[in-house]
Amino acid sequence: MTDPLLHFHGAAGSVTGSCFLLEHSGIRTLIDCGMFQGSKTEKELNYRPFPFEAASVHSVILTHAHIDHSGLLPKLVKAGFQGPIYCSAPTLDLCTIMLQDSGHIQEMEVEQLNRRHKSRSNQVIEPIYTAADAQAAMTQFRSIAYNQWHEVDGGLRFRLWDAGHLLGSASVEVELSTGDETIHMLFSGDIGPQHKLFEAAPDAPKDIDFLICESTYGDREREEASSEGRRRQLCQIVRAANHQNGVLLIPSFAVERTQELLADLNALMDANDLPRIPVFIDSPLASRATAVFKRHARMMVNGDLLIRALDASNVRFTETAEQSKALDFVHGFHIIIAASGMCEAGRIRHRLKNWLWREEATILQVGFQAAGTLGRILQDGAHTVKIQGEQIAVRATIKSLDAYSGHADATELDDWIAARLPIRRGLFLVHGEPKAIDAFMRRQSERQSAPAILAPKLDTVYRLTKASAVAAPMAATPPRLKAEEVGHFDWHNDFQSIVLDLDEKLREAADQKRRAVILRRVRNALRDDVI
Repeated sequence: MTDPLLHFHGAAGSVTGSCFLLEHSGIRTLIDCGMFQGSKTEKELNYRPFPFEAASVHSVILTHAHIDHSGLLPKLVKAGFQGPIYCSAPTLDLCTIMLQDSGHIQEMEVEQLNRRHKSRSNQVIEPIYTAADAQAAMTQFRSIAYNQWHEVDGGLRFRLWDAGHLLGSASVEVELSTGDETIHMLFSGDIGPQHKLFEAAPDAPKDIDFLICESTYGDREREEASSEGRRRQLCQIVRAANHQNGVLLIPSFAVERTQELLADLNALMDANDLPRIPVFIDSPLASRATAVFKRHARMMVNGDLLIRALDASNVRFTETAEQSKALDFVHGFHIIIAASGMCEAGRIRHRLKNWLWREEATILQVGFQAAGTLGRILQDGAHTVKIQGEQIAVRATIKSLDAYSGHADATELDDWIAARLPIRRGLFLVHGEPKAIDAFMRRQSERQSAPAILAPKLDTVYRLTKASAVAAPMAATPPRLKAEEVGHFDWHNDFQSIVLDLDEKLREAADQKRRAVILRRVRNALRDDVI
C-alpha cells in the first residue's frame, strides 16, 4: 500500500485560505476549504480553478465557520463536489448565515467592478459564487458532536475536539489505517487563547504521528491576556477616544469578536467604569450571528454576559442600508462596531470614508491584519489610503488591541504543542506569515525532537512515511503562486503606495515649477525603465 499524501493548498506561508487535501487508499478528504484574503494577488486565487478535481473529493471536514476556512465550500460544491461536509452543530448554524452573506458580498462587489470594466471596455467577470450557491451547498453539511469517532471511506476515521477559538471551532484528530499500522494525525485548526471570553481552553489528544499546527501568532506575546487586563485596556482606549462629536470606530469580525466587544463594553458600563455610551452594531451579519450565539448560549462560557449586553438600552443594531447611512449624522460621542475585521469589505469601508480624515475619530483594530489588507496598511501607519477609488487622508488616531484575538499567542502555542507530545514523525507549521512561522520553527526546534519540522509552501505535497514526512514530487501543474508572492504585500500595494506618495509630494511642492520637475523625473524614470 502506498504512503498517504498530504497536499497544502492554502494557509501555507500565509494566514488565509486554509485547505489541506489528504489522499489515502484512493480516498480524498479535504480539511477546510477557505477563502484567500490579504493582497490582491492572493485574493485572485479565489477566482481560479481548484488545483484538484472537486468531484474527486469524497468528504470535507470543516474546523470552523470563519470565511478563511469555509469560504470556498460553495465554489467546491458548484464545481462538482457531492460528498458530505462534516462540522460541529454551531459551525453549521454559523455557516448558514456566513456563506450566504459572503455570496451576497461577492455579487455586489462584482456588480460594481463590472460597471467599471464596461466603462473601460474590459472583460466582465462572474462572482466566485452567489448567495443561492451558498444556500445550495448547505444541503451537504452534516453536524456532529465533539469527541465522537466517525468513520469515513478508505480506513479513515476522525473526531472533533474543542479548539477554543470560536463557537463550534474544532481541532480534527484523524486515524488512517494502512493495513499494518495506524497513522495518528491532528489538524489544529485555529487554536484559541487561554482567556477567550466565551470559549473554554482548547483541548486535543496527545501522542501524535503528524501534527499540522497554526502559527498566526508564532512570533509574538500578548500583553495582559486576562479578562481583567483586556477590559482595562479597552476602558483606557474608550476614555481616550471620548471626544465631543467624535467616534470610536471598531472594525471587527461579525462572528464572536463583535459579541465579545459588546459584552465587555456593557460590563464596563455596568461597573460604572464607563458612562452609558451609545453603541451601534453596523452589520446585518453580526445581528444574525448574535441570534446564533443566543441559541447556543448554554455551550458558551459567560454566555450570560452577552445576553445582558443585548438587553442594554444603549445598544442598537442597524439592519437596512438607510439605518447604516444615518450613522454619519449621529451627534455626540458614540461607538460603532462594523464588519469586516480587516477593513476589506462591508460597511466598515463606508464608516472609514466618513471618519478617517477627522482628528476627533479613533479607529481601534482588535484582530490580526493580514499583509496587503487595508487594516494592515492603516496599522502600519499610512498617512493616506484609497477606499473605493477615493483618496482619504488619515488624521484619525489608529489604535490596536490584540487582546481580543481569537488566536493563541507564542507562549500559548508552545504550551499547546507541549501537551500534544510526543510528536513522532512530523510537525507542519501552517496558517502564519513567514516571519511568524520562522520564529515558531526556531523555538520548536529547540523544544522537541520531531523527526521533521516543516513549513510547507503553497501547493506542495508530502508523503507520510513510517519514519517522517518527505516532500513528494510536484504534480504537472506548478504551484499557483511563488513562495515570495504569498503572505506579503504585492505590486498592487506598492503601486497604490507610490501613487499616494506622488500625490503627497505634488501637494507639498512650493509652486507649479517644482511640480513640473517632480513629474518630469517620474516620466524619465518610466522612459528609462528605471523602476
